[in-house]
Amino acid sequence: MPEVKYLETMITAAQIDEKVTDLARQIDRDYAGKDTIFLGILKGSYVFMADLARKVHLDQLEMCFMMVSSYGDATTTSGNVNIKLDLENDLTGKHVLIVEDIVDSGNTLAYLKSYLANRQAASVKICTILNKPSRRKTQLEPDYCGFAIPDAFVVGYGLDYAQKYRQLPDVCILHFEGEEAGAEGGKRI
Repeated sequence: MPEVKYLETMITAAQIDEKVTDLARQIDRDYAGKDTIFLGILKGSYVFMADLARKVHLDQLEMCFMMVSSYGDATTTSGNVNIKLDLENDLTGKHVLIVEDIVDSGNTLAYLKSYLANRQAASVKICTILNKPSRRKTQLEPDYCGFAIPDAFVVGYGLDYAQKYRQLPDVCILHFEGEEAGAEGGKRI
């Protein structure tokens, strides 16, 4: 595992808060009066989902979680989707909004959309705080998106590297030993 050199702030906590408020307004409008489930994908989505849930005003909102992985402790996806914790909720006729921290290759979410649709959900859409379209390996695009970001390894706001850095309030680029220097505003760790 490469050694971490420093963090560079990409998106501040204030920018994230403003974007989550905007996303909540869109979701309130689109899901008003619908039997809705927020489905958080653990572990990364928990911070975003908590913030988003507190900002929406839906009367019929259920929240549940799944644990799905294709990364492990690596910095790139393995391509193999592994359901570690499935949900027990009945999805029949309900509108499922998958709440995710980042859409990268799209493989995991494409798999999940199909998996959940087969459980008779009325609709399955995706809301992500971060979208990395340059890494996409599927035709999948999120229905609600906070920020499109370049191809960099990011941590914070629920995202991790080897289970570390999830607690950071900002989204930060993780720089490793041996990388070219040049990021201003980075903080050594």
